[in-house]
Amino acid sequence: MAGSATTTAGSMPAAAMPADAPMDKRKLIAFFAMVLGMFMSILDIQIVSASLSEIQAGLSAGSDEIGWVQTSYLIAEVIMIPLSGTLARIVSTRYLFAFSAAGFTVASALCATATNIDQMIVYRAIQGFIGGGMIPSVFAAAFTIFPPSKRAIVSPIIGLIATLAPTIGPTVGGYLSHAFSWHWLFLVNIIPGIIVSIVTWNFIDFDKPELSLFKKFDWTGLAAMGIFLGALEYVLEEGNSNDWFNDHMIVIGAIASVAGAVVFFYRAFTSEFPVVDLTAFANRNFAFGSIFSFVMGIGLYGLTYIYPVYLGRIRGYDSLMIGETMFVSGLAMFFTAPIAGKLSTVMDLRAMMVLGFISFAAGTYIMTGITADWDFYELFIPQILRGFGLMMCMVPINNIALGTLPPARIRGASGLFNLTRNLGGAVGLAIISTLLSNRQDVHYERLRENLDWGNQAAVSQLNNMAANLNAYGLDGATGAIKQMVQMATKQAVVMSFSDVFMILTVLFGMMILGVAAISKPAPQGGGGGGGGH
Repeated sequence: MAGSATTTAGSMPAAAMPADAPMDKRKLIAFFAMVLGMFMSILDIQIVSASLSEIQAGLSAGSDEIGWVQTSYLIAEVIMIPLSGTLARIVSTRYLFAFSAAGFTVASALCATATNIDQMIVYRAIQGFIGGGMIPSVFAAAFTIFPPSKRAIVSPIIGLIATLAPTIGPTVGGYLSHAFSWHWLFLVNIIPGIIVSIVTWNFIDFDKPELSLFKKFDWTGLAAMGIFLGALEYVLEEGNSNDWFNDHMIVIGAIASVAGAVVFFYRAFTSEFPVVDLTAFANRNFAFGSIFSFVMGIGLYGLTYIYPVYLGRIRGYDSLMIGETMFVSGLAMFFTAPIAGKLSTVMDLRAMMVLGFISFAAGTYIMTGITADWDFYELFIPQILRGFGLMMCMVPINNIALGTLPPARIRGASGLFNLTRNLGGAVGLAIISTLLSNRQDVHYERLRENLDWGNQAAVSQLNNMAANLNAYGLDGATGAIKQMVQMATKQAVVMSFSDVFMILTVLFGMMILGVAAISKPAPQGGGGGGGGH
């Protein structure tokens, strides 16, 4: 069974943990509580996306301000994710996770009580920062507390949560704001948050604090990392709506990000105890796994963004209808997770990834034929292919990236690994939203060139529209031209969606070639240390 997930034993010798060793119930309870905490934290990235208009109305916010409900969360979270590995080492996983869960719950309650947009942005930033501490800890726990033989069960669980939560976020959010009010987008976290806080405080016992490390903590590196990642996330989130480098704030953000990056990387390689341990990238499989994770972030967050935009703008769906349509890929992931777990024990992980990338690329390729009339049934097969493909990729990518690292390195590495997925999502969203607006302009200009008085079909359609409007006593000529402009604009938008789906198809097709660069996962009983192969 060479190349199977069960054999990537890290630096734990097979003899130390018998394959059929019974699981410690306390560890299992702690792990599932951590998984629930991670689910809440990742879900909250997207839970507001389908309900921003309701929040905007409730807080009397401007259209240029409301996007910050999501942006502030993402900026704060992206800073905390890589930091969490170092924090877990200093204060222990137990303290970090229990305090993160409690803080996240309090921040959720504050979000529900916000009375203006400024309060909401601050509370969401606190929620994102504290919630970010819960995500990498789960990946680290999965690869340190469970024997490799249990990885076929554990890896699909964290893979499912990491991909399912952002996918069903708009569905859950749409339902809650529809059935109750936007406040419930945040109130829904409170009871699970209290349970997670209590259970993790009482049951996590994986490691001990190393408080002496606090004296060596690199505060300069932390500040530099915060500026580097925070400014980068700001530029990516706000760039398209602010016309990129024609906006002076975007230029300042880009300069700050580059300056922060230079200082951060310098400190990371020279400091005695850096904020983030970058040496995990010396492991070839971790480095490639992180690249694949970045691309998966583009696919995961990019499509979670693009489907609702199409359904809302072209089909006129409300948040609940969008949620119901998007739920298909969530169900596909849910049913694929156990299959992916089983396959990971009998199949070369690289072959699984190829299968996943082919499925994902096939789903986006079908979507290149999109028209303004596509709804639930036309989107059904592409969404199933997308859900299946994501799960088939996530399980092997997690195992390949983290499975060959020694336990001492996994805490820091899991933060970096999760960061790559989130940054992939941010880069993907920035590129997709820019492409949509740019390609729409290009297609509109081309359509307009064809709609001249020499085009018989266009003239006859215009005359028919004018006649219909005249029959109702309206100004037929002006109304017909307005209708024609609307039709051309709508068509240009749909064509720009098709372009984006084609680019995603090419990207995931290229990933199939990238799989060849990965060295075969550790053979049976191999204790693969941290080094590259």
